[in-house]
Amino acid sequence: MLTAFDGTRKIDRTIIALDCEADKAIAIAYALAGRAKWVKIGMTLFYAYGTDLVKMLKDRGYQVFLDLKFHDIPHQVLGAARSAAETGADMITMQTSGGVPMMESAQQGAREGAARIGADVPVTLGITVLTSMDQATLEQVGVMRPMQEQVLSLAHLTQVAGISGVVASPQEASELRAVLGEDAYIVTPGVRPSWAAKGDQSRIATPADAFSNGASHIVIGRPITDAEDPVRAFEMIAEELA
Repeated sequence: MLTAFDGTRKIDRTIIALDCEADKAIAIAYALAGRAKWVKIGMTLFYAYGTDLVKMLKDRGYQVFLDLKFHDIPHQVLGAARSAAETGADMITMQTSGGVPMMESAQQGAREGAARIGADVPVTLGITVLTSMDQATLEQVGVMRPMQEQVLSLAHLTQVAGISGVVASPQEASELRAVLGEDAYIVTPGVRPSWAAKGDQSRIATPADAFSNGASHIVIGRPITDAEDPVRAFEMIAEELA
């Protein structure tokens, strides 16, 4: 199935997760400026540097995925999404388990924040099931239905709420693409090149397989950030995708 994203290079839809110490993250971002299009700021970096880091990376030409996984009452999430959009972030996340009203509030906040700075509304994504979780850990938190069924059920809520798409493992991407349609953002962490260590991820795929399965964007962190030469690691992924 062709998607709305097939006209752009896969390497330009590869998001580097800067989930490491602040100094190291900034050094890698500077080294890859002009090569990579996207970087991800998660909780580790954001709690250390705050909104200034988003603006710094935007100034370096990056599109920024601000991955803070909002999960609170709708009023709080509306304000959080508004503030996130005001930083200039291009993509933000929330937990689908917060429910439809919470996700609708996030979408409203994203619109309001973007309007305040005269920017495009950021892509809004619902986290389905973390890629570190397997069936056993899912059941530990009281979810007894199969992983695929849980992911698809949560993805359906994002459609009801009117947000841009989902974050899910590459193993669920194919069925999600069929359900969500060609325009939906399906962002997949848990992506590991064939030469990289699995780490703490349970549901993984190679970059090429993740895109073939229907991902619009993939997220790769430690294979790049832990590499002796992060630039070369990124180039190897680009070669693999080409």
